[in-house]
Amino acid sequence: MGEDKHWHLVCYDIRDQKRWARVFKILKGRGEHLQYSIFRVRGNKRQIESLRFDLSKVMADEDDLMIAKLCSTCARRVVDSRGEDKWKNQPPAFEVF
Repeated sequence: MGEDKHWHLVCYDIRDQKRWARVFKILKGRGEHLQYSIFRVRGNKRQIESLRFDLSKVMADEDDLMIAKLCSTCARRVVDSRGEDKWKNQPPAFEVF
C-alpha cells in the first residue's frame, strides 16, 4: 500500500535571484504557490525527500529552507486570508498520471 500523504509548508530564503528562480521553478512543479517564498506541497515521505534532494542541488549554504509537515488536524486549522478552504478539503485518495 502507498504511504500516507500530508500537507507540507515549504518556506525558503534565497540570497541570489538566479537561485531563487530555480528553486521557485522546482517548487512550482510540485506544489501550490501561496506567497513570495512559501509553497504548500502534498506528498509522502519519499516525495518530500526527493524534493529536498532536488532543492539541495540548487541552493547554497547561505540559503535557508524550512519544510513543516502538517497533520490532517493541523491542516484543517490553517487560516487562509484568501478565504479558500483548500486546506480543509481532503484530496482524492488516488492520482491518475
